[in-house]
Amino acid sequence: MSNTIKTLAVVGAVAAALSAHTTTASAEGAKEKCFGVSMAGQNDCAAGPGTTCAGTSKVDYQGNAWSLVDAGTCMDIELPAMADGGMRHGSLEALDRDLPMDG
Repeated sequence: MSNTIKTLAVVGAVAAALSAHTTTASAEGAKEKCFGVSMAGQNDCAAGPGTTCAGTSKVDYQGNAWSLVDAGTCMDIELPAMADGGMRHGSLEALDRDLPMDG
């Protein structure tokens, strides 16, 4: 095998390895919007009335305010139970729970 072919084979292998590493790193760093998991005033942005953007949620775990979390973890975040004993979970869509009282 000529030196040129060997060099091209090595360069190709290194490029493939770097490409695989970049893809894995991107997947590991992926984020998603998770509704209903932030404390009052600590949301990343909004989904409905009562919030406009970062830091504007008025109540803990406000269902229409989201925070960025690691992709695939939203539904697994441990949250305290609601006042009625019902379970709270994060959601990939806005929720109708824990909304601020108007007035």
